[in-house]
Amino acid sequence: MKTLVTFNDFVDAFKAYDRYDNFGYDGLKIIFDYLEQYEEETGEEIELDVIAFCCDFTMLTIDDVVREYQLTLDGDIDDEEKSNQVLDYLYENTSVIGQVADSVIFQVF
Repeated sequence: MKTLVTFNDFVDAFKAYDRYDNFGYDGLKIIFDYLEQYEEETGEEIELDVIAFCCDFTMLTIDDVVREYQLTLDGDIDDEEKSNQVLDYLYENTSVIGQVADSVIFQVF
């Protein structure tokens, strides 16, 4: 038996596992929309598994991506160019799900 999960159910599940702060409201909305679209496109139903989602996705600032993945960026660049280089790197290596302010949500790789 399957249960339809609404966005509110999705958020509540993250709160119940004390994982809401991993992504916040806007980040969870982006992940929820991505998962719904995936289900629609593939016809595959996804189980609501908060821990698995926290292992599969991450949300980092541009500077955190540079640090975590030890990126070497081109010379003396401004914030916009830094962001572009980091996003290019992520798009080449994983699936970028979306952005919230100066943070990027992507699949862990």
